[in-house]
Amino acid sequence: MMFRTRAVSAFAMFAALGACSQEGALVVDQGVGVTSVLTSCPAVGIPNYTGDVTTFRTAGDSSTASLDVSASMTNLRATCDDGAERVYSEATFDIQARRTDVRGARTVTLPYFVTVLQGGSAVVTKRIGEVTLTFADGQERAETSAKAGSFVDRAAASLPEDIRERITRRRRAGDPEAALDPLANPEVRAAIARTRFEMLVGFQLTEEQLAYNATR
Repeated sequence: MMFRTRAVSAFAMFAALGACSQEGALVVDQGVGVTSVLTSCPAVGIPNYTGDVTTFRTAGDSSTASLDVSASMTNLRATCDDGAERVYSEATFDIQARRTDVRGARTVTLPYFVTVLQGGSAVVTKRIGEVTLTFADGQERAETSAKAGSFVDRAAASLPEDIRERITRRRRAGDPEAALDPLANPEVRAAIARTRFEMLVGFQLTEEQLAYNATR
């Protein structure tokens, strides 16, 4: 599964934050209008191609005539409580669905996943949940809301003191390291990457459904 994410909520992938810097926060990158800071809270996002799901009435037939139900995950919002040793993040999101055959009342249950990644690739946890939508007789559209949460160990999301000191050390003109960017050091960059966590939410798709999303 491809874990490139759409930017949502606080920040996405290598968190680009502007207004969220706080006093004492360690700024690790700056650009025009962009500030990237280290934080214990994970980035929250929806991986590419997993924010939509489509089902068909006939197996193996993905034509428009066979389309049954289509649903989208939207309005992803996140909160984070980083006041304890285990940082808790919670994401809420809406599911909007549409069916092609509006005859009769119907209930549709769709699975979704919640995955925590460390360093952009290492899966820390993955859980599967379900969301249920109810269509009334004659109703084409249905909507519901759901939420998902995860924990991250503060120690794992914090830089070692020696790495923090190398980044924040005051350098005077004439010092051998004055002209060197500490963030260009592979050891420093690797340590920063290990503190980056992401909480990813999306539909739990079959291989066929994922391929359909990627090629449509």
